[in-house]
Amino acid sequence: MLFRSFALLLFFLVPSVSTAADIVLPQALRSSIPPPDIDAKSWVLQDQKSGWVIAASNPDERVEPASISKLMTAYIVFDELTKGNVDEDDEVLVSERAWKMEGSRMFVRVNTRVPVRELLKGLIVQSGNDAAVALSEHIAGSEEGFVELMNQTAARLGLDGTSYRNSTGLPDPEHYSTARDISTLTRALIRDFPGYYELYSLKSYKYNNIEQRNRNVLLWRDDDVDGVKTGHTSSAGYCLVGSAEKDGMRLIATVMGADNSKYRADAVYSLLTHGFAAYEGFLVYDTGKPVASPVVFKAAVDTVDAVVAEPLYVTVAKGSADSLSAKLSIDEPLVAPFDAGTRLGRVSLSIKGESMGEYPLVAREAVAPGSWLGNLVDSVKLLLY
Repeated sequence: MLFRSFALLLFFLVPSVSTAADIVLPQALRSSIPPPDIDAKSWVLQDQKSGWVIAASNPDERVEPASISKLMTAYIVFDELTKGNVDEDDEVLVSERAWKMEGSRMFVRVNTRVPVRELLKGLIVQSGNDAAVALSEHIAGSEEGFVELMNQTAARLGLDGTSYRNSTGLPDPEHYSTARDISTLTRALIRDFPGYYELYSLKSYKYNNIEQRNRNVLLWRDDDVDGVKTGHTSSAGYCLVGSAEKDGMRLIATVMGADNSKYRADAVYSLLTHGFAAYEGFLVYDTGKPVASPVVFKAAVDTVDAVVAEPLYVTVAKGSADSLSAKLSIDEPLVAPFDAGTRLGRVSLSIKGESMGEYPLVAREAVAPGSWLGNLVDSVKLLLY
């Protein structure tokens, strides 16, 4: 079949601050198998790698995120660790404010010093409000300053329906999010910090001689599930973001405002099961694999490799990949010199005659100018082009 490898080309190029979660899977790509009926305020099922929303209900409805807010708290800590601004061995002085935090805690003691790595486990596994405040004060000097970082990061990630007022998720009229934004944040956390994401698979953690189990019961139900975070207040209801990877495909299911903890787990698991049963995902092109090698004029080389700028993934209903097609278009003529990353053309995608958009191709490497004689010859060729 023509362009059999291209037949899998569908999805969205994912930049570091992608808002791909705004894109709902087109009708032409949806499975005939309907998603489960979920009784909750809102929910989203998303492919983590491609960024497409497979199915959703009220994804942009404003909801209280409760302790799911700690995903952003962790994201910022991971970012600071990755940048080298914070070290896992840093000993954080526990303030009286952190020590007195209400709600779920890891039970740190006031005026003691606790390593960042231990506070992270308390934040993620035990959902410690005391850990959240201690980390926020260590990074930004105050929880108020940290909240500003949270909102700045939310804006950078395209979380347009989110506003933070604390690092813990305790109720506040101006502290809110949406199922779509929470899914987008979870996707970014997994993508940007895969090493630290492993902490979300820990089933229990013991600190100060107090051992607490992870509230995400799906970690015990299915080995494919490796995260992510629960949340609950009386006003928010029971919330859960779950993620699982199977056969190279990773899904994120977000359920907000369920009636009880058992139902939120069952709902998330049903969504994940539906996604893996009805859809399949592929890495079509990585950044190092040429999609085409067009001719370049006035260059030291004859051709240049055209690649996707970011890994290109596809998610389709099972059995529908052969209906996908792609058409290459190069912005000819290509004339040297130009830098790596220069746009060279595009891939136009379609399925069953329906346009799926155009996605850019860029130069994998810089192309230097050719010799004076070669340039002279190519100038003549260009006159006839």
